[in-house]
Amino acid sequence: MRKVKGLDCLFSRPTLRRCWRKVSLRGAGAANMAARRWLWCASATVAVALLLIYRVPSASAQRKKEMVLSEKVSQLMEWTNKRPVIRMNGDKFRRLVKAPPRNYSVIVMFTALQVHRQCVVCKQADEEFQILANSWRYSSAFTNRIFFAMVDFDEGSDVFQMLNMNSAPTFINFPAKGKPKRGDTYELQVRGFSAEQIARWIADRTDVNIRVIRPPNYAGPLMLGLLLAVIGGLVYLRRSNMEFLFNKTGWAFAALCFVLAMTSGQMWNHIRGPPYAHKNPHTGHVNYIHGSSQAQFVAETHIVLLFNGGVTLGMVLLCEAATSDMDIGKRKIMCVAGIGLVVLFFSWMLSIFRSKYHGYPYSFLMS
Repeated sequence: MRKVKGLDCLFSRPTLRRCWRKVSLRGAGAANMAARRWLWCASATVAVALLLIYRVPSASAQRKKEMVLSEKVSQLMEWTNKRPVIRMNGDKFRRLVKAPPRNYSVIVMFTALQVHRQCVVCKQADEEFQILANSWRYSSAFTNRIFFAMVDFDEGSDVFQMLNMNSAPTFINFPAKGKPKRGDTYELQVRGFSAEQIARWIADRTDVNIRVIRPPNYAGPLMLGLLLAVIGGLVYLRRSNMEFLFNKTGWAFAALCFVLAMTSGQMWNHIRGPPYAHKNPHTGHVNYIHGSSQAQFVAETHIVLLFNGGVTLGMVLLCEAATSDMDIGKRKIMCVAGIGLVVLFFSWMLSIFRSKYHGYPYSFLMS
């Protein structure tokens, strides 16, 4: 057979190899493109699936969080409408105060009001706390930004243990965000527990201003009216002889009583409202003298008033012994008694001063 030159060239081995290579390269390129397209589609599908998987639970969790918060606020508002100070046990405290979510602040008074606890200060602080909570509850600015609560030791001893608390009463602000800081614990020994002082502290910690409205107290006007009636009666009975109004001794005694009351700290008590005394809940020991120079107890005021009165009486006796026309023996007795009173009560006064101002180097008879 004759070989056709063109067909021989067309179907020669080198030509067939070149054509096969071209076909193979074109097939591989198409396969790579298809693989890339498939990989891109798969990646996009996986990304969309992951986005849906993670986004749906996140939205669901957010809705659940909002529902829980709404239930907590509704519960607190319901209790506040019934009683401005909410009594809490351990479960309520952990669920409504400690556990998130929370967009409100809670002012909690930790106290011990049971009779067998014998905490007089707790009862006095509770009265002021109730006045403050009522003032907030019935004010026009009342909102759900802040609530007032109370935890009694006999109803929530586990809360006291959880917070490592060993004294009462104690006021703590639990803010809407984060944990309580050092300033969120009220300095009771320094500021006292009057409703006005606690309201100032709350305004400083939460920016919520509470105007304290106290219930009317008719004891003061009644006593003033009684005093004016007694004075008017005396003036009426002695209307023919008004010389007692010019009695120097009477006016001096009245002025002395006023000076002793003011120098002993009565005005400070009226402004700050400190407790009468402090009883240690562990030892039962009662302190009548405050250990700091920045505060005092009501009992301490009475003690200082007594000591100042003793020193004053001693000085009066010394002046009378020096200027009186009495018998010399009586004047000596008055002199010795005056010196004794001054020395004794001044020594006690100085010892109290040393106990409050630590590091004071001087003392007299008593340390």
